[in-house]
Formats: sequence, structure tokens, C-alpha cells
Amino acid sequence: MPLPKAELHLHIEGTLEPELAFELAARNGVRLPYGDTGELSKAYEFEDLQSFLNLYYELMAVLRTEQDFADLANAYLARAAAQGVRHAEIFFDPQAHTKRGVALGTVVEGLWRALGSSEANHGISTRLIMCFLRDDSAESAMETLRAAEPYLDRITGVGLDSAEVGHPPVKFREVYEAAARLGLRRVAHAGEEGPPAYITEALDVLGVERVDHGLRCMEDPALVERLVRQRVPLTLCPLSNVRLRTVDTLADHPLPAMLDAGLMCTVNSDDPAYFGGYAGDNFDAVRSALGLDRERLRELARNSFLASFLEDDEELRARYLAEVQGYEFR
Repeated sequence: MPLPKAELHLHIEGTLEPELAFELAARNGVRLPYGDTGELSKAYEFEDLQSFLNLYYELMAVLRTEQDFADLANAYLARAAAQGVRHAEIFFDPQAHTKRGVALGTVVEGLWRALGSSEANHGISTRLIMCFLRDDSAESAMETLRAAEPYLDRITGVGLDSAEVGHPPVKFREVYEAAARLGLRRVAHAGEEGPPAYITEALDVLGVERVDHGLRCMEDPALVERLVRQRVPLTLCPLSNVRLRTVDTLADHPLPAMLDAGLMCTVNSDDPAYFGGYAGDNFDAVRSALGLDRERLRELARNSFLASFLEDDEELRARYLAEVQGYEFR
């Protein structure tokens, strides 16, 4: 039985394994520029964030119908459950689908076929977070938010992802203000490839409650002190950082120093089909490479539930925290 954990930084499109990509391509008559799953797997080698994003968006062509999105989500939930995930807050990128002719309703309804019964079928509670593409326009983000209003009973929050450098958080001030008025929770990717100033801007301008990635905060001691004081959670993705060359090797990852500094860190998988591991794999990797002891791992698991958007069900949060506290490592 794996350590119980919540996953707070997971792009559902990034869980598209090569086998499912070919299955959906065949179902929808989409021709992929790869001969087989082995050839596609070799393409999952990246120089940087942009080279990953190029393949990421290319493969989305196989996602067309509600059933495709349901199958994608169910495949993730099954893998996550096997690795101890008890709660998942799942990102999706509506603009990446609507710009290729897939309606927003198709995406949300399809995902909800899986998420609406995720506790019964997989033992995982879920929340859905709609991300805006930061390398698209602020106007497109606002249009997406307006289009999502009929589905806000299923969407817990908004996020900001895709290529970070050159697209500071302030670009999305107005759409985040509108999201706040709608009662949506707010998170944003900041401080992965972008500078520490992007983290500060996400806090001050966008009003984010969690920072996705955020590892470059360590370059700014005053920012670290603020994040510790305000207990702002950081959703770190160690295997992703290595694959995208944000850190050279896992042994170089600043996670231990971040924990020692008092930062509220969590460990997540980001885009696990592309980056070599799901949530439990990331926990195992940092345990091995960074020498984290059992209580550090327990701290990371506890942080994941404390940082979750479970304010509407504190009884459930308390149950998850009790599972973490009572977990016996083997």
C-alpha cells in the first residue's frame, strides 16, 4: 500500500500514454507521424519546455470526443490510485482544444464522465482546474472564462500554464480578477523557467493561493521568507524538472533545501506520460536521489492535503490527513 497523497499539479493532457494515443488515433481516423508506440516513445525526449510543448500539442489531435476525454481521465485515475493518490486536482487546457474545433463542453463533459464517479470507481476525490495558455492572448483567456461559465459547477479554479518566459503574470490581471469575482480558486505556474519576480507577480497581481513549480524562489531570500510566512504551497514536479533541464540531475534538486527553509512543498507528476513517472514514482525518485527519510515523505504527503482545495469538505481532508499520519512505511 503506497503512502496516501494528493496530486495538485497534473495536466490531464500530459497523461496521454503512447498506447492510448494510437488507440484514439485509430478510433478517430487521425494519422500520427510515428510508425508505432516505440517510435513515439523515442520522441518523448526534450531539450527544454518548448520542445516538450511542441509534441504535447501535436498529440492532442487524437482527442476529439467526450469518450476520448473520459478514457484519458479514467486511465490517469487508475494509474494514480495504484500509486497512492487519494485526491487529485486536475488541470486541463481548453484553448488547446477549442482552437482545433473541439467544443469546451465536449472537454468538460467528457472529463466529468470520469471525474464525476472517480471516488466510486477509483477511490480518488477530484477537483477540476481550467488553465489559460500564457503564450496565447489575454483576450482569448477572457473569452475562455466566459465560455466556461455554464460549467462552473464542475470547475473549482483557474490556472496559468504553457511557455513561461516572456509571458509575465501581469498579462492576465483582468481575467484573474474576473475569476475571483466568480468565486474560482486561483493558481499559476511561476518560477519554473521564469524568474522569481514572476512568483511575486503571481501573488500580488493574480492573487494566487498556490504557486505551481516555484523552485526558482530559492534565488530570492526575501521571497522565500514571504512564502514561508504566508504558508503559500508550492507544487513541485521533480522528474519534470530533470526532463525539461530545469535542474541537471535529480540529486541537484533544491527540494531538501526548500523543506529545510520551511517552505510548504508538495511533490507531483506534471505531465507523467512524457516525464517518466506518476505521483508515486516522483515520491520514490526523490526518496532515492535526495535521501529523504520517512518523516520528510510524510511531511510532503501531509502538505499535499493541507494545500488541497478541500475547504468544502474538511471532514474528507481530516480523514486523508489521518491516513497519512497512521501510515506505516515498509
